[in-house]
Amino acid sequence: MPSTYDELRAQLATLTTEAFRPELADIDRLPTLEIARIMNAEDATVPASVAAQLPAIAAAIDGTAERMSRGGRLIYAGAGTAGRLGVLDASECPPTFNTDPSEVVGLIAGGPTAMVKASEGAEDSKELAAADLDELRLTADDTVLGISASGRTPYAIGAVEHARALGALTIGLSCNADSALGAAADHPIEVVVGPELLTGSTRLKAGTAQKVVLNMISTITMIRLGKTYGNLMVDVRASNDKLRARSRHIVSLATGASDAEIESALASTDGEVKNAILTLLAGVDAETASRLLKESAGHLRAALSAASHA
Repeated sequence: MPSTYDELRAQLATLTTEAFRPELADIDRLPTLEIARIMNAEDATVPASVAAQLPAIAAAIDGTAERMSRGGRLIYAGAGTAGRLGVLDASECPPTFNTDPSEVVGLIAGGPTAMVKASEGAEDSKELAAADLDELRLTADDTVLGISASGRTPYAIGAVEHARALGALTIGLSCNADSALGAAADHPIEVVVGPELLTGSTRLKAGTAQKVVLNMISTITMIRLGKTYGNLMVDVRASNDKLRARSRHIVSLATGASDAEIESALASTDGEVKNAILTLLAGVDAETASRLLKESAGHLRAALSAASHA
C-alpha cells in the first residue's frame, strides 16, 4: 500500500515547477560566468509568462479595488518563500501609499518567526490558515490572495477555501497550470514559468514571477484607489530624510511651485503631500483641502475638479 510520501512524490512529479532538467545536470562544473548567463537567460523568460496572465491579473485587481474602496482589506496568505513575498509586499504599502498596516496584511504559515526561520511544516495545515484568517475577523469586503508556486500548498488553499466560504473575494497565485489553488479561487492566476535552474527551487523563476505579480496587484490597486496622481506617489509617508526629500520633489513635480511655497504648503498640511498639492493647485487652505479630499474618497483629481467647480 503506497505511503503518504509515495503519493506526494507522485503528485510532485506532475508539477512543472518540480521538473528535472537533464541538460543542466553538470551545471556545477561550469565556469561561474556561464552559470550566471544561464540563470540570467532563465529569468528573462519570466515577463512573457506574466504577460500571458495579464487579463486574469487585471480582473483580480478590479475586484480587489472595488472591495477596498468599501473598506475591505487585501490579505496575502502563503508558506515559505511565497509567504515571505506576501509579507514583503504588504509591509511596503504603508510607507509607499500611506495605508494603515491593517489594510494590506501578509500571513505566513508559522507566523512572523517563519520570515527568518523556516517553518515549512506549517504549510501542511489548512486549519492553521483558517485560524489565522479568523483572528483577522474576515468580512465579505476583504480579498484573500493565496500564494503557492506549486499550487498545492495546503495553507494557501485552506486560506482561499475558508475566505470564499465567508463570502470574501479570493485570488489564487501559482506557477502551475490547472492547480488546486486556482480551482479553489474566484480569480486563478497561473504564471507557468517552467522548470527551475535548480530542481524544485521555486525561490528562483517562480519567486520572481510571484514578486512581479504582487507588485502589479498592490500597485495598480492603489492607483485605482487614488493613492497616486499620475505616476506620482502622492500618498507617500515621509518617515525618514529620504522620503521627506522625495515628498518635496513630488510636490514640485505636481505643481511647479517654488521651494518656499512647497515648504509652506507642507507645513500647513502636516506633511501630507496630496493635501499640499491641492492647496497649491486649487488655491485653497489646508482645512478645505482636507475636506475636499475626504469628499472625493482621497482621489486628488476628483478633489481638484470639485475645487474648480466650487
